Amino acid sequence: MDFSWLPAYGGMFFEAFFLTLKLALMAIATGTVLGVAAGILLTSRFRLIRGIVRVYVELFRGSPLLVQLFMVYFGLPHVGVNISLNMTTVLVFTLYGGAYIAEITRSGIEAIPKGQWEAAESLGLNYFQTMGHVIFRQTLKIAFPSLVGFYIGMIKDSSLASVIGYSELVKKSQTIMNMTARPFETYIVVGLCYFIICFPLSKLVSYIEKRSEAK
Repeated sequence: MDFSWLPAYGGMFFEAFFLTLKLALMAIATGTVLGVAAGILLTSRFRLIRGIVRVYVELFRGSPLLVQLFMVYFGLPHVGVNISLNMTTVLVFTLYGGAYIAEITRSGIEAIPKGQWEAAESLGLNYFQTMGHVIFRQTLKIAFPSLVGFYIGMIKDSSLASVIGYSELVKKSQTIMNMTARPFETYIVVGLCYFIICFPLSKLVSYIEKRSEAK
């Protein structure tokens, strides 16, 4: 193996690394906000609201992320809706992530014993006060490992954005590979970049789970 070419192309890897990190963080942030809201609505007493949100969740959980990227970036212009590359990636990853996070949130809420709701009601708390001060805090604790696990998956799935031209790690690595004729070494560097992002998150989950078990 020969990595003598790496210093000359380190800047390109550095730029692509932060573009990947930027996409992942934006998608995680917006997807979490959307997913938490949708997850709460999935537990609503109103059947119509639950039905509408359920359609969204099943649509984006039941179709491949790659197809969603193609549909938005290449499909929408055919119906007169033009959307930029950056907006496409953030929008699709937000909707995709939100659908999965909605299910994680819903399962966390439904895991809370009904007695918690009844106790809050007996104290005179309304629905929003109960959700904010009693239920949601416990839901976060239950759902946190699953959420972080999904975040790690989203970071790795960001590589799919390369197929529509987004210059993240995989897309940039293809350019570097063509210039250096070193595909194996190039993908080793790409793998290490993803490892640098994902490994601390996986260790964080393990640490929190061990602390929870100790308690």
